Amino acid sequence: MLARLSPDVRQYLLITGNYWAFTLTDGALRMLVVLHFHELGYSPLQVALLFLFYEIFGVVTNLVGGWLGAHIGLNRTMNIGLAMQVVALSMLLVPATWLTVPWVMGAQALSGIAKDLNKMSAKSSIKLLVPADRPGTLFRWVAALTGSKNALKGIGFFLGGALLTAIGFRPAVAVMAVALALVLVLGLALLKRDLGKARSKPKFRDILSKSRAINLLSAARLFLFGARDVWFVVALPVFLAQSLGWDFWQVGSFMAAWVIGYGIVQSAAPFVIGRRTGEAPGGRAAPGWATALAIVPAIMAFMLVRQFSPQVVLIAGLAVFGVLFAINSALHSYLIVSYAAEDGVSLDVGFYYMANALGRLLGTVLSGWVFQVAGLDACLWISALLVGLAAVTSAALPRSSVVRTNGSGRSSSSA
Repeated sequence: MLARLSPDVRQYLLITGNYWAFTLTDGALRMLVVLHFHELGYSPLQVALLFLFYEIFGVVTNLVGGWLGAHIGLNRTMNIGLAMQVVALSMLLVPATWLTVPWVMGAQALSGIAKDLNKMSAKSSIKLLVPADRPGTLFRWVAALTGSKNALKGIGFFLGGALLTAIGFRPAVAVMAVALALVLVLGLALLKRDLGKARSKPKFRDILSKSRAINLLSAARLFLFGARDVWFVVALPVFLAQSLGWDFWQVGSFMAAWVIGYGIVQSAAPFVIGRRTGEAPGGRAAPGWATALAIVPAIMAFMLVRQFSPQVVLIAGLAVFGVLFAINSALHSYLIVSYAAEDGVSLDVGFYYMANALGRLLGTVLSGWVFQVAGLDACLWISALLVGLAAVTSAALPRSSVVRTNGSGRSSSSA
């Protein structure tokens, strides 16, 4: 059956399967680490520190990874990411006495680098598999890849908890390491050798984008993900457990279900945004969707201040926020792939996901600090402000979803 598909579709399926396998283990590993080290008696702060390098290294990896992909090819950076994740998992198979905070932080740092190499490679590759005159197809392929990834990340949360309960920490990690190693072998054998390798080798200084469209979109992405994480990462789960009295399994299941639903909506975004024209959206769609999203946390904060039921406000508000955030995120993910220059696509995509990682880092830090100082309603007001900044920034994006490339192959915006 696969033999009857076009080479580009086969490559897309290989890349998607690779990304899915990695995402499942990434979500499962996060849940395994949180639950296992909580069970060992680690404090919440110590558990949080285990993931600090995971986020910080994401910023650096996306910048350097984009340059590396343009030099050696995206198939190689994707496989390097898989190999590093296998090593990171193997680092957790040591005796329990070796699992100190610095050791696990090192393993998580390696996992963070692996994740961003894999993600950058998968997103960049799609640009090269879809003809330039088929933006609608590009939008659908990007949305399907991104949405399925987030749904699988939520499933990974469940998988991690189930494996920990069924077979224990070390056997669970070993099973995931073996499974990823098999995926790596398939990737080495079947992915195109020179996929994504730039014809003109970019200089290291080229990692900083010179395209106005990509710089604007990257800034909007930073604000968008900062707005999500400022209340979702720390403030929300702590509030649910501490103020509403939810059990840990209830908090974890709720968060996982939200991520799965968010991924499903992302996959359906092309049918929501393009339902009237049937065409791929341009930059003109971004400020409107961001403005709609900004209203949601503002209303939620107002209702919490006015003493509405916190449980009703959070469950209903998070559902609406998730739908609108998924559409915004899917739109951004399509626009970056569309705007990116075909030669050395990973440079532009890597720069954009560097901004994404900065937004997550900013939101995570603000989430803990603002919640501790001023509470959940303050986190929601800041979320509304950050999405508002994303809307303002998006208003300057090119109206089209296509940008011209200059003579050096780098992209430049076109209205």
